[in-house]
Amino acid sequence: NSKDFSYWEKPLMELFGLTMGLIGFGRIGRAVGNLAQAFGMKVIVHNRSLPPSLPPWVTMVELNDVFRKSDVVSLHCPLTEENSKMVNAYKLKLMKSSAFLINTSRGLLIDEQALSDALNMDMIAGAGLDVLSSEPPFPDNPLLNAKNCFITPHIAWATKSARIRLMNIAVDNLKQFLDGRSKNIVN
Repeated sequence: NSKDFSYWEKPLMELFGLTMGLIGFGRIGRAVGNLAQAFGMKVIVHNRSLPPSLPPWVTMVELNDVFRKSDVVSLHCPLTEENSKMVNAYKLKLMKSSAFLINTSRGLLIDEQALSDALNMDMIAGAGLDVLSSEPPFPDNPLLNAKNCFITPHIAWATKSARIRLMNIAVDNLKQFLDGRSKNIVN
């Protein structure tokens, strides 16, 4: 009688053979790509510049093709003037109705009203968000009540070990800079 003992009421989805579309292929994008590839997913990538080396399982594509061809679109890029609200109504209309959007990057990469509308009209299957345009979110954020929208509180960095590692990285960056060596440069 337990409602969550068996999940046969809705179709289950296997990752094998699906396409993971990554926007941004830095350290985190590569790690996500590795995981997707390990599950048997095809991996397509759009990056603002061509990475110096690509694993053989990665295919570089145009930005719109990431939205058109992916079963899962995952954002892994910094916020710039050029990509603010890049996930907008037009890009969401390109996505498959069965596709999912994941954002663990920057909240302002997404037009939140457009995403809420797309979810509520079943234009895409769902969204998993670890970031929003404002944190904590304002009570009127349209994503808080959108269908199939799963929001986590952006706290992966909050464990004690993660904060210690972040502080060690900051100290090491400063030491490297004072010694005349550049490390972790963001262009």
